[in-house]
Amino acid sequence: MDVNIEPSWKAHLKPEFEKPYFQQLAQFVKQEYQQSTCYPKGKDIFSAFDHCPFQETKVVIIGQDPYHGPGQANGLCFSVKDGIPHPPSLVNIFKEIKTDVEKPYPASGNLERWADQGVLLLNATLTVRAHQAGSHQNKGWETFTDAVIKTVSAELEGVVFLLWGGFAKKKAALIDKSKHHILTSGHPSPLSANRGLWFGNNHFSKTNALLNRMGKQPIDW
Repeated sequence: MDVNIEPSWKAHLKPEFEKPYFQQLAQFVKQEYQQSTCYPKGKDIFSAFDHCPFQETKVVIIGQDPYHGPGQANGLCFSVKDGIPHPPSLVNIFKEIKTDVEKPYPASGNLERWADQGVLLLNATLTVRAHQAGSHQNKGWETFTDAVIKTVSAELEGVVFLLWGGFAKKKAALIDKSKHHILTSGHPSPLSANRGLWFGNNHFSKTNALLNRMGKQPIDW
């Protein structure tokens, strides 16, 4: 199956695209986009990969579902398009960055600027029906994105994985801890953050300290 995804990722993920589950998933997604309003736009489904070539991946952040409101999702987890109000989780991410690395709160919630520096912003499910959270879960996306995590773990070294919240923390089982770094905390959603499980995790400075130690360029958050 020919999938329009960044060439370096295509080379590594080609076996997945040939599997029956992915072909069924592609059929499901195609039908959903024809029959309903779905997000993100078709051209943005693999945007996380398009902005972050395989060999340049230094950091992986794992989300769950794309945003399901109009104009929000742009194919990168936690990210919204320029000019879109920042959802609560993203607000809390930016607040933590402000206190952690003393960077001013940004006007734009578009995280392409992170992806272009080697941050893979990976949702477990890459599509969603408008206003229906979780509507494309358990259709095959999770099998695919788990394969992405396993491939990064197997083929690269010294990647920093940021696992926020219970769902993301389960993905630690897919990562070779002997060659990668895993940082965990509560989710940046208000529910978790207001219980003291998010703020003060210092994940952004810790990530850059790890990258520095490995001789890699730190991220300009």
